[in-house]
Amino acid sequence: MTATTRPAPPDLSARRRWTVLSVCCLSMFLVGLDTTIVNVGLPAIGHGLDVGTRGLEWAVDSYTLVLAGLLISSGALADRFGRRRVFQIGLAVFGASSLACALAPSLGALVAARAVQGVGASMLSPVALAIVVNAMPDPRERARAIGVWASVFGLSMAAGPVMGGALVEALGWRSLFWINAPVVVAALVLSAVFVPESQARRPRRLDVPGQVLLTAVIALSVGVLIEGPHVGWTSPPMLAAYACAAAVTVGFVRVESRRREPLIDPRLLGRPVFGGAVLGAVAVFVALNATLLLNTLHLQQARGWTALDAGLTVLPLAAGATVCAPLSGYLVSRFGPRPPLFLAGGFIAAGGLCLVGLDGDTGVPLLLTAHALIGVGFGFANAPITTTAVGGLPTDRAGVAGAITSTARQFGSALGIALAGGLVAGASPAELAHASRPGWILVTACGLFLFLVARTARSGTSAR
Repeated sequence: MTATTRPAPPDLSARRRWTVLSVCCLSMFLVGLDTTIVNVGLPAIGHGLDVGTRGLEWAVDSYTLVLAGLLISSGALADRFGRRRVFQIGLAVFGASSLACALAPSLGALVAARAVQGVGASMLSPVALAIVVNAMPDPRERARAIGVWASVFGLSMAAGPVMGGALVEALGWRSLFWINAPVVVAALVLSAVFVPESQARRPRRLDVPGQVLLTAVIALSVGVLIEGPHVGWTSPPMLAAYACAAAVTVGFVRVESRRREPLIDPRLLGRPVFGGAVLGAVAVFVALNATLLLNTLHLQQARGWTALDAGLTVLPLAAGATVCAPLSGYLVSRFGPRPPLFLAGGFIAAGGLCLVGLDGDTGVPLLLTAHALIGVGFGFANAPITTTAVGGLPTDRAGVAGAITSTARQFGSALGIALAGGLVAGASPAELAHASRPGWILVTACGLFLFLVARTARSGTSAR
């Protein structure tokens, strides 16, 4: 995504600008929701399609892997060919693939449809944000709009398990995907009526080699973690996978270092402020998705809870994220990113520590407390990480910073599912609580890592 865009049309009234924001937030809610809503339905999907933990991990990660790999290129396509056009194509692809997910007769069909869903989602997240920025030329109004945008994304991620639990309980797991259809139709109609077309004055060139290599790096990294516990970490196929992952990573760095307009310039990650923010984004979403998966498997498979009951235990997480996201934005504007980053790290680490001794008799109050703490930490994390990333690069590369950070978030989501799933793979229901303890240590470590990110962030309110 390029930082230089055409100004908003002069006849765009305040009401229409905020209507544009509402339409874009609707699409963003879909993207975030589908990253987490499937988690609570995994046991029902596994029962319905007769698959185990490994297959269920792919049902979640096929979506986030493709989404993470294509975010930057989708933004570049929209800058070149028209943001509203690409946005509407993304909605259509997302809606059609959601229907394919709902009708999937087998795991393979579901995984393939989820991957296509990720393609559509990649055309929504960065493109919708570019539409909002273009529609609101006033910096203060734009800042308020981005604050609303961030809150909606955080709410959608945290609310997914709650909504998913209610849908699975009432209508079955296929309703997790049917629910997208009316929202997509509404967004398509509203975007055609209210969203103006816009393009970048100087669109970025498409980096096809970089795109292919980035997708391969992400897929191999997560695939190794999903398949390792089942194939054997030292088996010949896994050793070959390690070698391929290493070779592709080296190839990506070499290719991107030599291109004039790379998809991701590896040298940017060498800047402590920016690199720290990107790793912080990965850590936050590893913690969130590990929490959601471990909670779902423990409560439904080990304790026999319904999907709705398991989803309701995540309400404190959703509430904490929703309340603290705008407060975090305020703290960033007044005191800079360090204070909310320290708060985010502390709360996430405290939530993980609550459950490092999890067993079958752990009380519900402790589970709810842990979820609330992690939700508060998640709410405090997003605004300072984005601010730190943008502040770590020159002003004219703000779009690049945002795109890379979004990619890092989705990669963290996929990584969290793979790591947590690998830890409990093969565990019987009676063993699940004990097997998940290293996962809660992982959540705690992610929180503590944010302390390091906070130390690299620049103090004060200035971004540069």
